[in-house]
Amino acid sequence: MILKKLTILNYKNIPQCETSFSPKMNCFFGNNGMGKTNLLDAIHYLSFCKSHVNTPDSQIIRDGQELCVAQGLYDYEGREEEIFCAIRRRQRKQFKRNKKEYERLSEHIGLLPLVMVSPADSELIRGGSEERRRFMDLIISQQDRSYLNALIQYNRALSQRNSLLKAPGSDASLFEVIEMQLAMFGKTLHEKRAILVGDFVKTFQRFFSLICGPGEEVGLRYISQLEEAELGESLAANRERDRILGYTSCGVHKDELEMTLAGHLIRRVGSQGQNKTYLIALKLAQFAFLRERGQTTPILLLDDIFDKLDADRVARIIRLVSEEGFGQIFITDTNRKYLDEILEAVNNEYALFRVERGEVQPLRKEGQA
Repeated sequence: MILKKLTILNYKNIPQCETSFSPKMNCFFGNNGMGKTNLLDAIHYLSFCKSHVNTPDSQIIRDGQELCVAQGLYDYEGREEEIFCAIRRRQRKQFKRNKKEYERLSEHIGLLPLVMVSPADSELIRGGSEERRRFMDLIISQQDRSYLNALIQYNRALSQRNSLLKAPGSDASLFEVIEMQLAMFGKTLHEKRAILVGDFVKTFQRFFSLICGPGEEVGLRYISQLEEAELGESLAANRERDRILGYTSCGVHKDELEMTLAGHLIRRVGSQGQNKTYLIALKLAQFAFLRERGQTTPILLLDDIFDKLDADRVARIIRLVSEEGFGQIFITDTNRKYLDEILEAVNNEYALFRVERGEVQPLRKEGQA
């Protein structure tokens, strides 16, 4: 899959942009705050119907404007796909595929597989368990629609149970119905998350070793309450306790993905460079997983990823992503000289852009037919 052209109107600090891209490497340079990350975020939005950093839609629209538009024209395995998104203040956002509007945004997830690596990913290590659950959910949902449906239904039932817990005198039969739903959908989520991590960990370890060399051992471990008890029984047993707490204390919404370095939690022992290498290897493994199991090669977005990495690790990452298995890549950096060195090293077709005050200016394209 290739993003051929991106059109933007009033997306964050980008007033207007219509840019065509190389099917291989696309590099953007400019000072911080000029709009490089926002450009990649618009591409992310077209795949997932939301910002990479979960910016509320009201804050995506450029200050002083009422409407934001992002539109992408894709080459999807030989056919064209046009995706259009419009966000208006105080209105429901609109998503269209080939000029036909989606009834539900969930129908769009998985069509345009994409992996983004950015400084915001540090929350995967430093943040709460919900960040790591979201990471698992994002990977599986892009290639398994039944999982996405189970996730939506589980979250809906969870919200209903939490509301019942706060309502005095709630009928026990209502709890039983909702808890049956939670148990059914929770079992699906648990089983597929366990399979994902089991399949995923070896690929992740391989990428980590390729980036930093042998010697450092990394791991991933999926932890769930469902490993010890059936969810329906746990929900019934904890109902009165949950009434006091005011929320549901057990279920797959409490699952954890334990991230380790040399057998210890990386958030406690990892240096900045180790953490960054860990996250990049994690995202490259995500890319490989989606490529192998999906209908098309994902797009890879690399936003300012080389900071705090030594020259050897940078060189290894560049060699990795320039291999044939990777398709279209978007890279941002503040240093033009640095990007020139990268492009020279990969010796591949590319396009180079300067981003300044929200304006995207193509500088040079090489290898175009």
